[in-house]
Amino acid sequence: MIESLKARIWIVAGVLLFGAYVFAPNFFSDESRPSWLPGQSLVYGLDIQGGLQLVLGVDTKGVIEEKILRLGGSLKEDINKKTPNAVSSTKTNDVEPFGSVTLVGNVSQIKSFTSANYSGVLQLLDQSETSVTFQYFEAYVNQIKKQIVTQAIDVIRNRIDSFGVAEPYIAAQGSDRIIVQLPGINEADYEQAKDLINRAARLEFMIVSNEISPVELNTFITEAETAGGYTLGTKNEGGLKYLDYVKRINKDLKNKLPEQTEVVFQKLDQVASIEDGKSAVLVKDDIVFSGDKISDAFVGLGQYGQPVVNFSVASDGRNEFAKMTGENVEQPMAIVLDKVLKSAPTINSRLREGGVITLGNDTEVEKEANFLTNTLRAGALPAALEQLEERSVGPTLGADSVEAGKKAGLFGLAIVLLFMLVWYRTAGFIASFALVTNVFLLLALLTSLGATLTLPGIAGIVLTVGMAVDANVIIFERIREELLKGSGLRPAVKDGFGHALSAIIDANITTAAVCLVLMFYGSGPIKGFAVTLIWGIATSMFTAIFLSRVFIDLLVRMGFQKIMPVKKRMA
Repeated sequence: MIESLKARIWIVAGVLLFGAYVFAPNFFSDESRPSWLPGQSLVYGLDIQGGLQLVLGVDTKGVIEEKILRLGGSLKEDINKKTPNAVSSTKTNDVEPFGSVTLVGNVSQIKSFTSANYSGVLQLLDQSETSVTFQYFEAYVNQIKKQIVTQAIDVIRNRIDSFGVAEPYIAAQGSDRIIVQLPGINEADYEQAKDLINRAARLEFMIVSNEISPVELNTFITEAETAGGYTLGTKNEGGLKYLDYVKRINKDLKNKLPEQTEVVFQKLDQVASIEDGKSAVLVKDDIVFSGDKISDAFVGLGQYGQPVVNFSVASDGRNEFAKMTGENVEQPMAIVLDKVLKSAPTINSRLREGGVITLGNDTEVEKEANFLTNTLRAGALPAALEQLEERSVGPTLGADSVEAGKKAGLFGLAIVLLFMLVWYRTAGFIASFALVTNVFLLLALLTSLGATLTLPGIAGIVLTVGMAVDANVIIFERIREELLKGSGLRPAVKDGFGHALSAIIDANITTAAVCLVLMFYGSGPIKGFAVTLIWGIATSMFTAIFLSRVFIDLLVRMGFQKIMPVKKRMA
């Protein structure tokens, strides 16, 4: 504990002022918020502001079957390239659990190639004098299923971002399901949103054109926006959703752009969404390689140990990919997902079976490599989505729930404050102030973190109120015990806080441990409750132990001799 009372008062004042600063945006709309305030305000979840919730089933089985069908052809080509005529024919079988592929030919050469190149992927299932049958390892199949769900989530998030929904919640649910929550979406947009989510993603490889300079291209775009009275972003007047905006820009610039080119955009690194900042890139639309011909992609290590992205091309697309890359050596190749430029690596040589994408050397390179890998896989491994559940929450129902939560919270807070004032008098008033401050700091902290407040989160705040005052009760009872022993007020306060500290910390650590388990293993609503509660523990520790001590020490310094009633116990 800092001994200087003046220093502690300054710390409390600084924390309260900073809390007021980060919480202030909640009192302004996006349009009226002063520029000197933070841009982040408290986000309300689906159950509060209404919206749409979907549970989608991911057809992982179909993707595994498709990989098995591709495997036979690619294995035959790869083995025969190294050892001509080693494989004469192949046969695939998609029977559960993992499917299998049978290769007819030179058994020893086939086994030698697969053990060297498919270790950990294919296991020997059966063999004869003229054929070998393989199937995927179970661990590899589970890894592929996890990748499929991750890819589907990336595609859905990309589409929802272009739709303009603020703070969507998109996460895996189990091994083959995805839950999508779109808070604040209008009922009129439900069908459009569902169509957008279920539409297959479009991944394209295109050649970047340098026929127009970036400055001239941006001038054309600005002129088109001004003349048409539109811009990107649904929050702005005349704002368009991303795909509509790209279509409109290319239509308006048709006579200004070179033939067989179009404009796509890339999100700037320092912004949250493409609406907040974008960079225009001109690409050739007559040379397009479809991403569904990418068979796999993974993160590896380059020559100097830096993360790189390795990708391979399916056998039916290798000639096309070789022609495209061979004719455009030393040119940037744009990787475009749903008309959003994800990366533009330079083609260093003619590629046929795949390649390596070398990234930069900044601190975000690993994150960029993983993101680009998922982008490539999203086009390579499309999985059908089946809508298993749909739940819509109207804003009226959400408002009623919030109102009920507010009443419960205020009623509980009032009872606690009344008890503390009656039982502890002056000390109870300090505890009450600390309690209100705790709720304020918790909301300020959630605002600064951009957390989404849900009804379980409100329940966590209400529970925090009870937990916060519990610490004050422990402290005050220890102070009262010291006073009953005959100690003076100042040593009683010091000993009371000191002796109560271990019990308070033990209780909060056990609660925090449970919260961490809920955060890592719970679903969305449970996780929201846990996040609110664990941050409530942090703020309650500050207000109950530090802030309360500052005010009690201040009263003692000012000459107050009775901060709480002290009654002798019956013998």
